[in-house]
Amino acid sequence: MPGLYHLIISVALGVLGVLGIILLCSNTRDVKQPSSYKYGIVIDAGSSRTTLYVYKWPSGKENSTGIVSEHSKCNVKGAGISSYASNLSQVGNSLKPCLDEAVKSIPANRHAETPLYLGATAGMRLLNLTDPEATKGVLASIAISLKSYKFKYQGAKILTGNEEGVFGWVTANYLLENFIKYGWVGRWIKPIKKTVGAMDFGGASTQISFVPSQEIDNPENKAVLRLYGYNYEVYTHSYLCYGRDQVLKKVFSKMMIAQDYDSEIVNPCMPNGYNASYPLSFIYNSPCTASEKPQDYSPDKTIAFRGTSQPLECYQLVDSIFSFSPCNHSNCAFNNVYQPEVTGDFLAFAAFYYTMNFLKVTLDRSITSPQELREAADTLCKMDFKQLKIKALNISSSRLVDYCTTSYYIHILTTKGYGFNNITFKNIAFQKKAGDTTIGWALGYMLNLTNMIPPEDAGAWKAQVLGAWAVLIVICILVIVAGVLVFVLSSRSVKNDSVL
Repeated sequence: MPGLYHLIISVALGVLGVLGIILLCSNTRDVKQPSSYKYGIVIDAGSSRTTLYVYKWPSGKENSTGIVSEHSKCNVKGAGISSYASNLSQVGNSLKPCLDEAVKSIPANRHAETPLYLGATAGMRLLNLTDPEATKGVLASIAISLKSYKFKYQGAKILTGNEEGVFGWVTANYLLENFIKYGWVGRWIKPIKKTVGAMDFGGASTQISFVPSQEIDNPENKAVLRLYGYNYEVYTHSYLCYGRDQVLKKVFSKMMIAQDYDSEIVNPCMPNGYNASYPLSFIYNSPCTASEKPQDYSPDKTIAFRGTSQPLECYQLVDSIFSFSPCNHSNCAFNNVYQPEVTGDFLAFAAFYYTMNFLKVTLDRSITSPQELREAADTLCKMDFKQLKIKALNISSSRLVDYCTTSYYIHILTTKGYGFNNITFKNIAFQKKAGDTTIGWALGYMLNLTNMIPPEDAGAWKAQVLGAWAVLIVICILVIVAGVLVFVLSSRSVKNDSVL
């Protein structure tokens, strides 16, 4: 019996040792993460709306990756900050409810060290083109409001189009752990997989950023980044006036021109049975359409649009806002803008995701090719207003009637514009989030400003963690060895007992 008793104990110890190693290897994040967090706030001041993001990461791990995540987000009520150009006293107040939420969600003892950034995008870039003084006023008013909070205010600025594109690319690849990831042996490792391209579709601009397979000919479209000891040459371009809201204005303007600026316009992109009226200022109050104003322009004059559900006519109107004439570079997208051939996988987010998700859910079909996207858009654009309302009960009418235009726009942009074909289109993943974090430029912006993605290799940073791992693994190995020895000795004991 003593031999059998030792045998059972030795086997149990061996099993426990093996289970210990398995558990350690499968729970690396639990071992290395401390219980307290640090926080950062980025206010994404887009053209049509503003969103406040709170990010968090384990305390003391600033020079790390794969650990920053979205703690919370808050959508600011109302339009984008550029709409407050003539009402500066209210722009700061519009942010207050979301800032108050951030105060509650971040522990009070972290407020003073929590960086607070505001980045404005294409809406403010457009305002700055027409009224630089109003632009300064908006940013100054915002600064006063943000400084009134106990967070560590780090400034409010307007991002360039290329910055917006590159930071979106950084966010996408950071969240997918394409730069570097934490390996099971307790070290940061460079993944074998390649980076993905990023495609953003906002209210006033759209961006494409990716690492091409060829040299980037135009230096204006090249961003050179050094991350974790590796160099990345990223092609990036931002198309101002090609965001969702500006595209709608441009298409309306093309209708106006085609119908000699009549006071009643047939709108083939709107569903039959839907009519809407807009003042001319709605169409022409933007630098994107200002050059197409009628000679007798009166901003308050009302124009009636009557929907007719005509897919082909709508497609042709949307196509007319692009220029595909021969370009002056080795390869172009549209509007004489240089772009190398698309290569690899892409993440398409923001309005790309919302439009594609609407088509898939509303029409109950998958869309994996340009042809399927065109067919889905055709089906949608043939529907009258009653049919649309039945298909999408929870979407406001004013938003619902715009999906025909944006569906054709995405088809033309991705195929005739960017050059995706039947094979490469399948490489586009239309996503809103990666894990629990929203994909967009905001996270990449914060990572850059806080130096949380350093230029050199991160392997040396984890020496202490690796040392702790080594000790734990050695202990487990010793337990297994001890178990085996006990097993061997007890086996001999059992054999001797049987002989006696």
